[in-house]
Amino acid sequence: MSTSENPFGQVLVALVTPFTADGEVDWNDVEKHIDRCIQDGADGIVVTGTTGETSTLTDPEKIKLVEVAKSVSGGRAKIITGGGSNETAHAIELYKASEKAGADGLMIVTPYYNKPTQAGILTHFRMVAGATDLPVILYDIPGRTGVPIKYETIVRIAKHPNVRAIKDAKGDFSEVSRVLNQTDLMYFSGDDANVLPHLAIGATGLIGVTANIASAPYRTIIDAVNASDLATATAAHQALEPLVRAVMTHVPGTVAAKYILHGLGRISSPRVRLPLVGPEEWEAAQIEDELALVGAIDGVDFTNFRPDRNAAAGGALPKVAGTTR
Repeated sequence: MSTSENPFGQVLVALVTPFTADGEVDWNDVEKHIDRCIQDGADGIVVTGTTGETSTLTDPEKIKLVEVAKSVSGGRAKIITGGGSNETAHAIELYKASEKAGADGLMIVTPYYNKPTQAGILTHFRMVAGATDLPVILYDIPGRTGVPIKYETIVRIAKHPNVRAIKDAKGDFSEVSRVLNQTDLMYFSGDDANVLPHLAIGATGLIGVTANIASAPYRTIIDAVNASDLATATAAHQALEPLVRAVMTHVPGTVAAKYILHGLGRISSPRVRLPLVGPEEWEAAQIEDELALVGAIDGVDFTNFRPDRNAAAGGALPKVAGTTR
């Protein structure tokens, strides 16, 4: 698929935001982590999304993450800015600033907490998508936002020239097929366990949490599907299954991903910002039990995994308080 057809890439990492032990953004680790993901096969990096703890990042941090990611990428991967806001005016402000900072695309989540009607969702998407010239991925995740983007709304917003794709975390495969049949939108799997099934029915790629740890196997899956090699794609999918379970089952994906990345020595601290906290003892034990089932995976060596439950305990309040403007 050419860049003109797909401006986002296919293996997109829903990037964690590495913090220091006291909860400040660790910019050195941010750079190293982005570079590692791209070296391992990612061609898209989504910063300031749910996994990046967007709710507890300040606006200046969000914009700097775009700038840093763009610089590190050096054209090797597309930089997509996620997050946005459940306040339409604030979302427009953030995305305009992100475009100026160098973002290649936007990921707009359904307004959360407000629980708008479908008419409100449609208006929000239209106004935000029209505020910049960047291509847009809509993010449908009713488990977090409280409201799904209904099929009829998707069909209507698909007519907007900037709206090019949907990240699906709803798990309704029949609706995915229906939308792919009735619109020109691309679909990105937003559920790590269902990447291959989504691709099998026509999805373009993935935006994954587990890809923070293992981008290379997802590159294998994508390349195999592109080459109509189901056997290779299935083998990589099966090899990833216990790692996906470790990341996505017991605690929020951000928490588990940071715990594992720190145990692998790839980030300096597993710290998350409150109200997220690190895994409790029994949760950490469950994560480690799942990791013990992981076999050979490209780009990851769990024989060197050294978890630090003490370092991961609790959560942090950053020195610069504030989650909005």
